[in-house]
Amino acid sequence: MIEIKDLCFSRTDGSNKQRIINNLNLSIDNSQQLALLGDSGSGKTTLLHILAGLIKAHSGVVSVNGHLLSSMNEHELTLYRRKIGLIFQHYQLLECLNVKQNILFQHKLNFPHQDVEGFDTLVNELGLDGKLDSLVHQLSGGEQQRVGIARALLNKPQIILADEPTGNLDQTRSHQVVKLLTQLCRRRKINLVMVTHSEELTSYFDEVKVLRDGCFV
Repeated sequence: MIEIKDLCFSRTDGSNKQRIINNLNLSIDNSQQLALLGDSGSGKTTLLHILAGLIKAHSGVVSVNGHLLSSMNEHELTLYRRKIGLIFQHYQLLECLNVKQNILFQHKLNFPHQDVEGFDTLVNELGLDGKLDSLVHQLSGGEQQRVGIARALLNKPQIILADEPTGNLDQTRSHQVVKLLTQLCRRRKINLVMVTHSEELTSYFDEVKVLRDGCFV
């Protein structure tokens, strides 16, 4: 479960201080799928980065499954991030590796002595079983994003945080990717928080929150 209370975050540019997140309150139940909708600059990505433990809020509370992010040291935050799956707009795949190696890369980095479980099932569900030897440049945009989804899900995370994962895809592929992502997360009882500009894509989610100027509207 994710709990956010009175969350604030500001960015300082010289003598100017800009409030990016302004007293947000939010509760996300276990396994719930949440879409964060809003224009550029509304605070969506900043909120996602706070939930990922990549930046710290200036005030307020962020609690994930009973653990306060603000009380964690760097080592504890590193361990926390290993329980989170991140999906990016620009895929973040390694061009020199094939599909299988890209999917396994993060797992081998974080858990070098731990066996991989569920790999074959996951790639089959994502329709990647015939692409494992392909290089990144041989894939379509939708296929590349499915590789990113597989990489994020492989470690059996508690939460998936997705930042505009369909930003580089056309409408048809965007719907295919989001439908598949939400189905996989529901099946595995994983919290999903996805940032998007598209109102159409929010139809796949349990709940939608709209951010404007750092506030929910």
